[in-house]
Amino acid sequence: MHLYQNQPLKIYNSLSGEKETFTSLHLGAVGMYVCGPTVYSNVHLGNCRTFISFDLVYRYLKHLGYKVRYVRNITDVGHIEDDADEGEDKIAKKARLEKLEPMEIVQQYSVDFHQILELFNNLPPGIEPTATGHIIEQIETIKKIIDNGFGYEVNGSVYFDVVKYNKDHNYGILSKRNLDDMLSNSRELSGQEEKRNPADFALWKKAEPEHIMRWPSPWGDGFPGWHLECTAMSTKYLGNHFDIHGGGMDLKFPHHECEIAQNEAATGHSPVNYWMHANMLTLNGKKMSKSTGNNILPREIFTGNNSVLSKAFAPSVARFFMLQAHYRSVLDFSNDAIVAAEKGYNRLMEAISSTSEITANAKSTLDIAAWKQLCYDAMNDDFNSPILIAQLFEGVRYINLLKDGKETLTAADIELLSKTLNSFVFDVLGLRNEQAEENNNEKLEGVVNMLIAMRNEARANKDFALSDQIRNRLTALGIELKDTKEGTTFTVN
Repeated sequence: MHLYQNQPLKIYNSLSGEKETFTSLHLGAVGMYVCGPTVYSNVHLGNCRTFISFDLVYRYLKHLGYKVRYVRNITDVGHIEDDADEGEDKIAKKARLEKLEPMEIVQQYSVDFHQILELFNNLPPGIEPTATGHIIEQIETIKKIIDNGFGYEVNGSVYFDVVKYNKDHNYGILSKRNLDDMLSNSRELSGQEEKRNPADFALWKKAEPEHIMRWPSPWGDGFPGWHLECTAMSTKYLGNHFDIHGGGMDLKFPHHECEIAQNEAATGHSPVNYWMHANMLTLNGKKMSKSTGNNILPREIFTGNNSVLSKAFAPSVARFFMLQAHYRSVLDFSNDAIVAAEKGYNRLMEAISSTSEITANAKSTLDIAAWKQLCYDAMNDDFNSPILIAQLFEGVRYINLLKDGKETLTAADIELLSKTLNSFVFDVLGLRNEQAEENNNEKLEGVVNMLIAMRNEARANKDFALSDQIRNRLTALGIELKDTKEGTTFTVN
């Protein structure tokens, strides 16, 4: 029996504004799409919080036994600045400023994005499609929207007719906005004269002569609208109707609202059962902003090379800090907060490492099975990681009582306590025991250096059979030796 069959999960659905019992469209399988980064700069710490939040969701669904198809896109057609329909493409602007090809910018910051998320111990998604790799699918989606009467072409650009759509649908269903209010509050922007209504948004934009990123289409050379890419890619890999769509709170409007409208206009029904939104991260009580200097990059946290924090902090400590707040809550990042998080993280790791010191007894005075269920109850309540962490510290308290001889457990209950802690801390929360890994690396380095010394001695004695045997055995274990004039070094593959 899979865990999901007896662990009912509730998810807060932004569409209904309520927690709903999760039921997947296909038994035992979940389709989840999360809006990925626009790769024109180093990944923002606030974005990392969003991706860590959905990594938690992904890990817990897998833990429950679901087969999860997790799709997270890369936006490598830089959508327009301020997410409007006019202005300069973010990636093209960065390329112009740095005198590089747009795809050099895309590659540079895609690599950075993946490196940072790997340091945070995020699991990679099952599919990571790019916007530029799905231009044909986007053009086909536009054709459907036009054929169904909700899109119109003007001077080589195609726009979505929001007012016409709203007659039989609800544009604003997700963000709880009223179209009449949106129309009356619309700003006068250049290029608005092409649109039938100020609220209409671009499905395809005509490329001006100087625009580098451009593709042929039935309406002339141009590039797709930002909202369109996620509609095309989510439905390609998850179907016209799927389980979960996630992203940051800032994407609820207009991006996700437009996605719902595009899907309904193209296919006739709403695409997603559960819309999930992660809240923002502030820094010292204020919005993070490069322009004001109230900003810190993930790598600056790990190296300590910043003016915000008192020292460097390990990626798992930063991850633990973020998971101490519920994903739907605003979280404030500060030196004091991450220092406190580091103390809690260290306590947790020390307790897990010391479970082997507990002596078994013939009877149990603690109800470990009930405590284990409380851990599940926390995660089943809309992935409530702070409540889970509070329960894990209750487990730490048990360990300390047991070590002090104030409580007793049978061998079976000690194993259950240890397995539950390890499972939730490492598999679900996705933390690493950084200190233990560092100690293991030091031990590995010591052993390999000892073998290198033995190999050098064998070579000096012309015992090449032993020398080759040591090299070959290490290679088989994924450890490559490199002989140079300065000596022998090694790398672990």
